[in-house]
Amino acid sequence: MTEKFDLSIERTLDAPRDLVWKAWTSPDHIKRWWAPRPYQTPEVEVELKPGGKFFTRMTGPDGFDYSGTACVLEVVPNERIVWTTTMKDGYRPNAFAGDGCDGFPFTAVHTFEDGGDGKTRYTATVMHANAKDRDAHAAMGFDGGWATCADQMAEVARELAVTS
Repeated sequence: MTEKFDLSIERTLDAPRDLVWKAWTSPDHIKRWWAPRPYQTPEVEVELKPGGKFFTRMTGPDGFDYSGTACVLEVVPNERIVWTTTMKDGYRPNAFAGDGCDGFPFTAVHTFEDGGDGKTRYTATVMHANAKDRDAHAAMGFDGGWATCADQMAEVARELAVTS
């Protein structure tokens, strides 16, 4: 259930949960789906443990170049990943510039559930501290961007099914 400062997407992905999990947790796979095309993610680091690093660098054809480090808070294999931009790895506080992608802190909760018939029910909920941060994230294209990335993640998972 989302609260008033949360943004959330839910998708039933046409790929089994173990492969969606693999697509979400492997840096080589994350690079293929993390940013909505034609944007790219040339760098990813993931430490799947509490206090671990979640780092991505995204680039775009318009000169966009953004990197950010978050802190992994919780990992339940094949079920749940929680990370926050309020901290970087080792639970060290993050600084916020106040503009662009790094202008507000949030915590992201990703859940993976069996969707039946070899599908995965994927939910991403992003919690913000206030309406200003939530609205800024929404204005950046949260709904379309995160939904597109979920669909791209499902593509990667389906490809893994073919190559496994």
